[in-house]
Amino acid sequence: MIRERTEADLASCAEILREVHEAAGYPVNWPTDPTRWLTPPGMLGAWVITTDDGSVAGHVVLTADASGGALVERLFVDPKATGGGLGRRLLDHALAVADRPVTLEVADNCHAAIALYQRSGWRETGRSPVDWGGDHASAVLHFEPPN
Repeated sequence: MIRERTEADLASCAEILREVHEAAGYPVNWPTDPTRWLTPPGMLGAWVITTDDGSVAGHVVLTADASGGALVERLFVDPKATGGGLGRRLLDHALAVADRPVTLEVADNCHAAIALYQRSGWRETGRSPVDWGGDHASAVLHFEPPN
């Protein structure tokens, strides 16, 4: 089930994020305050996906971008629950609830996320070099959703 994220979900989301960081390198740089990082400036909404027992298994945020559109951010799924389509469901949900054009960006070291976006029909529209990725990431890839 996908539902709006609550304050009570933040601790679970931060724990899952730590596991994702250790398993897949996302986020590239571990935030000083993970719960705050999960609530970025310009947030339009945040959602979690839960298992049958109600446990949080994934997370996604939409933020306003400078062009008046929305950006999919903070999308991750518990490594123990990957492969079951949860990431795709969160991505589709963010796209469905957005009331404006949506894009997303991903660091080039996030191979599983890039594969998800491509399988979901998202199209890469460009790359921007980054200086904050250290030895892990050298660029951010920009994607647009399927038509």
